[in-house]
Amino acid sequence: MPELPEVEITCRGLAPHCAGRRIVTAVVRNAKLRWPVPADLAQQVAGQAVLGLTRRAKYLLVTLQRGTLILHLGMSGSLRIMDSDSPAGVHDHVDLVLDNGTCIRLRDPRRFGAVLWTQSDVLRHPLLENLGPEPLSSEFDDSYLYTRSRGRNVPIKTFLMDSHMVVGVGNIYANEALFHAGIRPTTSAGRLSRVRYARLAAAIRATLARAIEAGGSTLRDFVNSAGEAGYFQQQYMVYGREGESCRICAGSIRHLRQGQRSTFYCPRCQT
Repeated sequence: MPELPEVEITCRGLAPHCAGRRIVTAVVRNAKLRWPVPADLAQQVAGQAVLGLTRRAKYLLVTLQRGTLILHLGMSGSLRIMDSDSPAGVHDHVDLVLDNGTCIRLRDPRRFGAVLWTQSDVLRHPLLENLGPEPLSSEFDDSYLYTRSRGRNVPIKTFLMDSHMVVGVGNIYANEALFHAGIRPTTSAGRLSRVRYARLAAAIRATLARAIEAGGSTLRDFVNSAGEAGYFQQQYMVYGREGESCRICAGSIRHLRQGQRSTFYCPRCQT
């Protein structure tokens, strides 16, 4: 599933192609995504200028003159810039056709993505209004994590993956950040000291920044807006490396299941 770095890379890749452009129409080939694509989407967006493209958590927000498009990549989706007359594949569900003859095309084999429309304050949309802070923002630091974790008995990895606590720290990057912070994923969130949270907050920011710089992780079929793969998976310290040697201590990487998700850790480096 695309996580925060992959969505951020998609946002950065699309933004230069959208700046100053106007949407001619929307072509909806399959409206049955995670939530139905609005039946009147083409009428709502036609003729509107693109004022900006931003990211909130794993959502892409396309700000138009009279509202905002909310886009989500789901589990296997991608958004690509291409000529609007390029033949559509079986999984190419929605095109936003721009006035220069290109389009933003949503390709989503599993159809867990979303294309939604709102004319209200987008940050008060039900999908967005209760989200936690961005991990790369000034709101996110050791004090925030320490305060929110008091009295919480859930494992720290589960705590980090709760989007009400902090957004965008998905499974891959939670595994990696906890390794770099030297914290075992099963440790209770409420038992960690402020000092350890300082290391963790720094590790989360550094891990996400490195992933963005590397073009994200390519698991299954994520590609950026130009159809290019990411390379951060080549830097994984623990994720997907069960039974392999730790790159730091040469011990064996272990695997367990937490909340139906795979967790990888080094029992020597993470305590």
